[in-house]
Amino acid sequence: MTDLKNIGVTDVRNSGSCCSADGSCHTGATSETQDGAITTVYKVSGMTCGHCEGAVSQEISALDGVTAVTAVAKTGEVTVTSAAPLDEEAVRAAVDEAGYELVGTA
Repeated sequence: MTDLKNIGVTDVRNSGSCCSADGSCHTGATSETQDGAITTVYKVSGMTCGHCEGAVSQEISALDGVTAVTAVAKTGEVTVTSAAPLDEEAVRAAVDEAGYELVGTA
């Protein structure tokens, strides 16, 4: 079995797809999934490897309401699924704690 944390993916809960009900993937910063969860894509600078992805994922996962986090160093994108919209300053603080910089939403 693959340890997701070692490859930079943290799945806190199986929350389903980030795609909309019609099957199209979102291109905006925030979308709502069928189960009412909110998916937001953030841009983070400074991530270069799986360790970076894991550090950012771990810090964001600790925020209240977060159900899943996927960080991708290659694109600098971090996809966060949460029960309700997150305070961007809380996300910024979590990314800063991990040692990286939140640029904004993708």
